[in-house]
Amino acid sequence: MKAKTAKTLLAKKINEWLKSIDNHDVEMLARRDAIVTGGCIASMLTNEPVNDYDIYFETKETCLLVAEYYVAKFTAATQHPMKVEDKDGRIRIVTKSGHRGETAGDVETLGDSGEIEDAYEETQEASLATNDDSKPDYRPVFMSTNAITLSGRVQIVLRFYGKADEIHQNYDFAHCTNYWKCSDDAIVLRQPALESLLAKELRYVGSKYPVCSIMRLRKFIKRGWTINAGQILKMVMQVAELDLKDPLVLEDQLTGVDSAYFVQIISALKEKCPEKINAAYLVEIIDRMF
Repeated sequence: MKAKTAKTLLAKKINEWLKSIDNHDVEMLARRDAIVTGGCIASMLTNEPVNDYDIYFETKETCLLVAEYYVAKFTAATQHPMKVEDKDGRIRIVTKSGHRGETAGDVETLGDSGEIEDAYEETQEASLATNDDSKPDYRPVFMSTNAITLSGRVQIVLRFYGKADEIHQNYDFAHCTNYWKCSDDAIVLRQPALESLLAKELRYVGSKYPVCSIMRLRKFIKRGWTINAGQILKMVMQVAELDLKDPLVLEDQLTGVDSAYFVQIISALKEKCPEKINAAYLVEIIDRMF
């Protein structure tokens, strides 16, 4: 797909989403600050199906306001008590429910592992059934600590915000660093990203989350991508600097890894005395969960 075509399709998609927002202030700020980046542009350029459109925001103000808007929508639809937390420069979605698998009509709550008042941040997720075509598009159907998934294959990422270059500091592979800005309808294609796409070769640019990057290798290899040993070594070197026996470090490193098993592992580690957590215990827990 040509870049011009990708830009046109992105503008159409995001404008559809923006028009679904029934709060003028939220819509205007989202229109001003929205950035689309990540795998969707790579998929479009290589004529592959787009799984979802990842939307980020340039300012914390907009990120917080959009999060509160959709949490209010979700809570009204599900009666599931959730709220937005703004703490330590990070925006999270949290829930007071401590129940696992709670249901209310067509609403299901998944992965709840504790109360807001706990000393540790808990990984919380909630899901709303999506198979009712009579409901409006771009409604919140899934909530995790770090992101809001809307029907219509749109995902609003809360974990990071800022200019595109700031957001990409948290990215791992070069091919995901193309982006489109809503404010000026401009698509930016980076040469390293295009070279990586053409060669279908993963190029690791460094990340704050190398553990997550290693996990992501599986899906790319299944799609026919290649990666050389040097790129893997760069990831391993970054992992070596982490204390993965610390539940908080491990939880942070698993940001973006889509597996309910990891939620259970983190929960089990938090219940364990820190002095008793070692590599052998981690291996035992992982084998048990998987």
